[in-house]
Amino acid sequence: MATFLYKLGRLSFRRRWWVVASWLVLLVAIGTAASNAGDPPEESFSLPGTETEQALNLLESEFPAANAEALTSTIVFQAPEGQEITSPENEAAVRATLSAMEGAHLAVSVGDPFVEGSGQVSPDASTAFADVDYDASYEDISEEMQQELFDAMDMARDAGLTVEASGEVAMGPQEFGSAAELLGVLVAAIVLFITFGSLIAAGLPLITALIGVMVGIMGIGALASTLGLSETTNILAMMIGLAVGIDYALFIASRYRAELVEGHSREEAAGRAVGTAGSAVVFAGLTVVIALGGLAIVNVPMLTKMGLAAAATVVIAVLVALTLVPAALGIVGKRIYGRRVRKANPETGVPAPIGEDGKQNMGTRWSRWILKRPAAVLVVGVLGLGVLAAPVASMELGLPDNSTQPEDTTQRQAYDMLSEGFGPGFNGPLMLVLQGGEGSDLTAAAETLASELDGYDDVVATTPAMPNEDNTVAIVNAFPGSSPASQETTELVSHLRDDFAPDFEAETGVQMFVSGTTAINSDFSQVMNDALVPYLALVVGLAFILLVLVFRSILVPLKAALGFLLSVLAALGAVVAVFQWGWAADLIGVEETSPIMSMMPIFMIGVIFGLAMDYEVFLVTRMREAHVHGEGPNQSVVTGFRLNARVVTAAAIIMISVFASFAITSSEAMIKMIGFGLATAVLLDAFVVRMTIVPALMGLVGERAWWLPKWLDRILPNVDVEGESLEKYLKANGKGRDALEKEEPVPARVS
Repeated sequence: MATFLYKLGRLSFRRRWWVVASWLVLLVAIGTAASNAGDPPEESFSLPGTETEQALNLLESEFPAANAEALTSTIVFQAPEGQEITSPENEAAVRATLSAMEGAHLAVSVGDPFVEGSGQVSPDASTAFADVDYDASYEDISEEMQQELFDAMDMARDAGLTVEASGEVAMGPQEFGSAAELLGVLVAAIVLFITFGSLIAAGLPLITALIGVMVGIMGIGALASTLGLSETTNILAMMIGLAVGIDYALFIASRYRAELVEGHSREEAAGRAVGTAGSAVVFAGLTVVIALGGLAIVNVPMLTKMGLAAAATVVIAVLVALTLVPAALGIVGKRIYGRRVRKANPETGVPAPIGEDGKQNMGTRWSRWILKRPAAVLVVGVLGLGVLAAPVASMELGLPDNSTQPEDTTQRQAYDMLSEGFGPGFNGPLMLVLQGGEGSDLTAAAETLASELDGYDDVVATTPAMPNEDNTVAIVNAFPGSSPASQETTELVSHLRDDFAPDFEAETGVQMFVSGTTAINSDFSQVMNDALVPYLALVVGLAFILLVLVFRSILVPLKAALGFLLSVLAALGAVVAVFQWGWAADLIGVEETSPIMSMMPIFMIGVIFGLAMDYEVFLVTRMREAHVHGEGPNQSVVTGFRLNARVVTAAAIIMISVFASFAITSSEAMIKMIGFGLATAVLLDAFVVRMTIVPALMGLVGERAWWLPKWLDRILPNVDVEGESLEKYLKANGKGRDALEKEEPVPARVS
């Protein structure tokens, strides 16, 4: 493969304008297809195989008039202290607000809390609420809709009432990540400039990565209506595509500069860079694709689509790195180095080889320091990650709701007003769906249900049954006495499903399904928990096999996988400490503690595993390459760090900055949690595991790091990431390492 990629790199360099033109034509063609494609479908959340999904499918078929995708805003009114919301003047103020909402854009119905039996006035008559239904989807929300809602609420406030609202319209249109992406790209540009010392060289990875991301995102848009890809599918694809696109271009460009320093012509340097670093890019990309594509095992369609779309974007990033980057290097020419370097070396335009001036770079000094005391470094690194991982033992999983919103938001205040007026469980009622069997009496069954639930300590109220036209399916809402996110409510859901429902069906002949927000959260958490071990086994297992092929070793892939587990557990521990315990939460603007988002463990495993293997492959393949070419085990570690530590550090800092910017700039607790978790995981994996634990372990095991059973060595295909076959090919053509001095350096005038 290295020889093929070498030829591809040289071809792309020679035919650079054709390659660039081809990518631009592809970009325009896909952009045209995306602009002419149908509108993307609305995101429909589903949990196949769960009781929640059964209930929702039943409701969709039996209550066709109800639109589960429609938006609802709940306006909560509270009378001044000592007054009742039902007094004539307060009722008039409420009705004035609701009348104003009847003419609001896309509003189709407005509730009346004062209708007898509605249950929308609290027992102490201090609080009332009304629902406003919109014939709209999330994408239709505009600032005008939000302002109409707030203006109507101000009418009641002017009359002395406390008024707050919840729902998507109250939250307003959301633009996730726009400021974060800008900040991340800015930091990336600064880091790349420091790394390369040239504005043009710094811009090259950014521009090529952006082209790849645009091709991927517009490709998703072109196929959206055909494959049912919603707009949320783009989120992960954009984040991962940009990150790996910059990384892969950075590694190719850095290897190209290293080959120039060795004295090769520019075309030869491009070929060698793609043949060696390009091989690492291919296999690093494969590990990311495995991790993202493996999300399909979770069996949540939304996650499957996000994972596969992001995996496709990674494939495009790999193709860009192998073709567009060497073409761009050809166009950049001698400007791949800064003006100071070109001025100091007017004949070649490239600096002297690293270490030729007698100075050791930071990577060399760091690796030698570790190799002097590998056992102590290994123990300290592992123990440190273990301490950080300790909070995982008390991790509580759930999904965010309005109780986790900042206290100054209208959503949080509306939540608190409903809890105060109606009880903590009012914000998360359980939807009990009754399906009558042949000959069953649904009305009598609903009465039996209500009477039996009255005896439960954690059920404070139920609503009358709402049957469909055929009286075969009915809905009964039950209000828990505990809050939606509490363990008591989760246990109530389990009890109703596992114990109560079978007895109820045996008694009445009517099936009962438990749904609603709290039940959905419980099912989602259970699906995530059930999928965690199979997903981890699949991803780590396939990647282990892939890394055995790459490194021709058993210990190196095993070390890579175990190091990844350490970094992910430590990062999850940090997330628990900050978001669940509240430690140092103010530093990143976390105002409320909450359970950890249910999808966080699997999400972090999928994303971080792929990125961690990037650093492992790029760093250790350099060590493997040095070892194959005759260096001892310790010296190959030093060589790997001398040549690649700087660029791995730059790549990690870029990744950390991109993810941290989401944690800092976003006001959403969920986005903050994801950004903080990913940034922490990359920080720990890159600098503690790959840059510290890996060289310490390699120093301890020495030559045994590259041990592979002979029987396994015979049956494994040789993918030749380290370029051994390429070296033989080059020697046969007079361009091997022993012929470097014969190769003429490139004059400064060549571009």
